[in-house]
Amino acid sequence: MRHATASCIVIAVMAGIGGAGAEEATFKKLTLTDKFYCEGAYAADFNRDGHMDIVSGPYWYAGPDFQKRHEVREPKAFDPKGYSDNFLTFTDDFNGDGWADILYLPWPGKDSQWYENPKGKDGHWTAHPALKNVGNESQVWTDVDGDGQKDLVYNIDGFFGYGTYDTKKPNEPWTFHPVSGKGPYQRYTHGVGAGDVNGDGRVDLLEAVCWWEQPADPKPGEPWIRHDYAFADAAAQILVYDIDGDGLNDVVTAWHCHLYGLVWHRQVRDDAGAISFEKQVILTSEPNLESDDLRISQLHAFDLADFNGDGLLDILTGKRFWAHGPTGDKEPNAPAVVYWFQLKRNADGSVQFIAHRIDDDSGVGTQVAAADLNADGTPDVVVGNKKGTFVFLSQ
Repeated sequence: MRHATASCIVIAVMAGIGGAGAEEATFKKLTLTDKFYCEGAYAADFNRDGHMDIVSGPYWYAGPDFQKRHEVREPKAFDPKGYSDNFLTFTDDFNGDGWADILYLPWPGKDSQWYENPKGKDGHWTAHPALKNVGNESQVWTDVDGDGQKDLVYNIDGFFGYGTYDTKKPNEPWTFHPVSGKGPYQRYTHGVGAGDVNGDGRVDLLEAVCWWEQPADPKPGEPWIRHDYAFADAAAQILVYDIDGDGLNDVVTAWHCHLYGLVWHRQVRDDAGAISFEKQVILTSEPNLESDDLRISQLHAFDLADFNGDGLLDILTGKRFWAHGPTGDKEPNAPAVVYWFQLKRNADGSVQFIAHRIDDDSGVGTQVAAADLNADGTPDVVVGNKKGTFVFLSQ
């Protein structure tokens, strides 16, 4: 049985675009709008021209230059001191017609809708019911049940689980599948995740205080197997990835997405194979505000992507700008940064995270997305938040 060895976390801050003494810029910033429409943007090829497009709020922006925008629904800009009706956005082909559609996730606890791609025709897209009462602030879009379609991981009415759609019944509401019993889940619960924690080939679900093991033969209505562990105080998206390369999947998230702290939890096993974790700190949850050490408050959105082509997935995150307005939370008016944290594995089994700043005047929302938008083999970054909509193209 494999055991963990101590790991070392080192932060070396390297500037991306902007800032005195910056390294050569690695991203080109595009500002698509300075209006607040949403806190989550995504990407897909909506017009099937071979170029990736962007969806942010009521618009989709045509690639490869993203200068021409098209209305999906009636535009409405919001006051950045408040909130929008669109917290996260995802895409997929929900009716099986071969065209990418859009799933809009609303204010937590409201009903979600998916919008049908008009296949190149003009006019607003047709809205269809999706999932009702979508709780949580950091939902995850992934294939939970192994059927080849992505599902939405979230909580509803005191239960944690995931929602599925049926392309053969596109006009019918989607189905929620609880994996927990009745619990303390409410619309503003923070943090969910998905990934194969125990290496059995099945996707498990995670929340801030535990992970839920997917049984070999899950029964509808029967809770999955719960394993308690404190991954976070208040998480954002919870990521599952083998950070140290020991063959065991680890866990990454914010320690508190409205305060401070970036952590990963190293999976360890005893001689009997029992799983536990060791908390490792990337950015402290209790920074010295007088220090020049890197600190980022409101780490409310995460993604994984290989930014430097070394075969390892890096962490994409940043500051959620004005999470609770201009006077709420910690350092609400500090630079709205976007960072990627480069994962480096050392020969002795330790790891380093090297922080690369992408931008300091945009930030993230409740979502940040990595996608190869310019087909150069390197991930680009998409942000929709209270400062507007931004694309960062790798150079």
